[in-house]
Amino acid sequence: METEKFKLADILYGLVIPILVGLLIVAFPAVIRPGLDHYFPGPNMTTGAAGSPYAFLTAIFTHGFALMVMFAIPLILGLVWNKWAGGAAGFIMGTLLYLGEAGYNVMYTINNYGGTSPNLYADPSFIGNYIVGGILIGYIAGGLAKGSMNFKRMLGAGLTASIVVGALTFIFNMTIAFAASMSQSDPPNALFLAMLPMIILGIIAPIVAKVMTWYGLQPVRH
Repeated sequence: METEKFKLADILYGLVIPILVGLLIVAFPAVIRPGLDHYFPGPNMTTGAAGSPYAFLTAIFTHGFALMVMFAIPLILGLVWNKWAGGAAGFIMGTLLYLGEAGYNVMYTINNYGGTSPNLYADPSFIGNYIVGGILIGYIAGGLAKGSMNFKRMLGAGLTASIVVGALTFIFNMTIAFAASMSQSDPPNALFLAMLPMIILGIIAPIVAKVMTWYGLQPVRH
């Protein structure tokens, strides 16, 4: 079979767009989060300062965004392929985010509060939220959709999977997390922060998956 001829569009989709996406991802922890922390500072555990009432925006646009990206890949693969592909992708993506998030928070704690930091690599909520949550969101979405390209079924499967994982995240944050006391001090806010990104994801991911099927981008042809 003859290789498709090289086109200028290949540079756009194979080089330019990936670089821009990579720069955007780096911009969140390097530029966007420091800017949001400046205008909407969070509570300071050292001084006892309450922080900005809009500090939740920082969590949504940084941590929430990262979770949406991480969970989106297994969720979409579960919808357009099958539950095994979704679950496997969730394990890989969840493990990578777990390592990155734990390392980031260790250094953040040391830099902002001094002294030593708890071993966040051993935080069971990190493992449950990211690794277990990643596996579940892809597996549940794929198990409920079962390869159907009907948008209503895809939307129902995506929303169900994301809401289940969002609820588990809230439960883990309230109970077994090292910082569970922070969530327990404001359960409604903790629930809001855990569920809002997941509900948005549960709507966006099926739309993306459906658009992929229009262009034949799903591994299983229908």
